[in-house]
Amino acid sequence: MKMRKMSFEMKTHLREVGFANRIFALLLVLSWGMSSFLFWSVKSHAEDEVPAYNKSAFVALNKNVPVFTDEEITTSSFEKYGELDKLGRCTAAVACIGQDLMPTEERQAIGDVRPTGWKQNKYPGVVDSDPPYLYNRCHMIGYQLTGENANEKNLITGTRYMNVEGMLPYENQVAEYVLSTGRHVMYRVTPVFTGKNLLCDGVQIEAYSVEDKGKGISFNVFCYNVQPGIEINYADGSNKLAPDADVVADRNSFMITGGDSGNGSVRSSAGSDASGIPAGTTYVVNKNTGKFHYPSCDSVNDMKEKNKEYSTKTRDELISEGKSPCKRCNP
Repeated sequence: MKMRKMSFEMKTHLREVGFANRIFALLLVLSWGMSSFLFWSVKSHAEDEVPAYNKSAFVALNKNVPVFTDEEITTSSFEKYGELDKLGRCTAAVACIGQDLMPTEERQAIGDVRPTGWKQNKYPGVVDSDPPYLYNRCHMIGYQLTGENANEKNLITGTRYMNVEGMLPYENQVAEYVLSTGRHVMYRVTPVFTGKNLLCDGVQIEAYSVEDKGKGISFNVFCYNVQPGIEINYADGSNKLAPDADVVADRNSFMITGGDSGNGSVRSSAGSDASGIPAGTTYVVNKNTGKFHYPSCDSVNDMKEKNKEYSTKTRDELISEGKSPCKRCNP
């Protein structure tokens, strides 16, 4: 009799445990489903809030307000770069920019890094650079902010237009603020890819000055990875001239102006540009250091005018005279 009672109680207990486990499993599935739905909704919403490109290199997101949590904000300088994903693509990079992170020497070559979507082409008369390459190896967090150079986790394939017209002005704002105040800026750059595309649609840049609670620097923008006049296939980065491209200069006005440094012919536009560089200039030589640079190199802007020598000589001729190539633009 006692054995029968124990057997009955045990069966009842097992049924209760089994029922409880089924309830727990059901709750677990519902919880996973809700979290997946919420993640999908947030992701879709984030993508939906970026409007289509409309002839502006960038657009404000979230009313231009960055989204840093209280836990993320700090006055201790740091930099962190996300791991590459399964397709080898860059993920978000975040930093607290302070003067102690900024570089104290010239940037070194980064040509060995080949980011995803890198299918390079020249477009003389359409891409406004010298040489007129479509793509740049874009630092997500700019070299002038952290001194981070040939880091594959920080370099994406970006058009010249996105790099110079989209990202650079915001990067300059942050650099100038930090240098002039000695304060810190939270800074995050997130590349946005559609599906399994190897070339990103663009980058989201958020910045927030810490000590003055955003009074000095505060923005949240999306910079488009486009190039006016060029059709781009974002699946692999391949590209071609658009049928309705506006050529900014006659192709015949571009001439071979220097030696071959392994990247094809060096070209420059005939006629002086907005920076006042004379027509036909192949390299700009720093009279003090003896280094020579492409006219488009950022180091040229840093030189005093009295130290600039506008040369029409070839690379080999300058080297034979004892001049050395810049390690930043690697002419």
